[in-house]
Amino acid sequence: MKEQARQFAKKDRKPLSAKTSNKALKSGSKTDPKNTESKTLAYSDLDVSKWRDYEDIETGSLWMFSGRDKQNGHQLDYHGNCVPQILTQLITRYTKTGDVVLDLFLGSGTSAIEAVNLGRRSVGVELKPEMVDYVREKLTEQDKGDQVVIINGNSADEQWTPKAIQRGLKQLDAAQAQFLFLHPPYADIIRFSESKADLSNAESTEAFLDQFEAVARVGYESLEPGRFAGLVIGDKYANGELIPLGFYCMDRMNRAGFKTKSIIVKNMTGNEKAKGRMNNLWRYRALKGGFYLFKHEYVIVFEKPTSSKRAKK
Repeated sequence: MKEQARQFAKKDRKPLSAKTSNKALKSGSKTDPKNTESKTLAYSDLDVSKWRDYEDIETGSLWMFSGRDKQNGHQLDYHGNCVPQILTQLITRYTKTGDVVLDLFLGSGTSAIEAVNLGRRSVGVELKPEMVDYVREKLTEQDKGDQVVIINGNSADEQWTPKAIQRGLKQLDAAQAQFLFLHPPYADIIRFSESKADLSNAESTEAFLDQFEAVARVGYESLEPGRFAGLVIGDKYANGELIPLGFYCMDRMNRAGFKTKSIIVKNMTGNEKAKGRMNNLWRYRALKGGFYLFKHEYVIVFEKPTSSKRAKK
């Protein structure tokens, strides 16, 4: 399976951009003259001695995407699904070819599609059985199903889900995942199902955070030490008050044992549907209520320490 994954990755890996790829092939690339020896990172294929060649890789804390990538199998087919460019950036920065990306809120499968596009593999957990069937069918149509294991289950179940993830990793001949991706519901902003296990149906913000922390603990257990996690989350308003879900979730990730590395602010262009005339209504409500409309969400990067004591419940 490992050899198959390497051959697959070498054949089908999609570079971040043609510009970056072509520059790397040219002789006399713009490498740092003081760092001529290769300096490949332990967790990435990037050679930091050639840092000037990676112009398309974001290193700043403000990400502005003009629209959603609709190529290479991606489509806006699910309300609130993740912008693929986020996955492109994170997977390129924090994984190597053949690594396994674990997504505990798989949704419509954006992370799995982009993982395979970039020569990685994926294990995804999704609560809704109809979405599991849909993503499996979509991946099969794109000839990507062999590199992805999808689990229908509750990511907050700290007893059953880690065992299911281990079975999925075993199918890919892996012991642990090398990157963890989390894109949970933004509390009750959008109700995704009728299930009580769905975080979007949590009875309160505190209940939402408790469930999210359980998911973080499952991810922590399944992630290889020294590797990274990415959380995409936005805030919400309730009863005239800002609820900073991003910072609350960051705190819960820290409680689970993760160390915060960066907070990135990303514009929300490209992952919203059916705005239309609602823009004017929300502008009116904002002016009347004294608040500002959300135009951003957070991409928060974490690291699992190589040696640490996991936080107690």
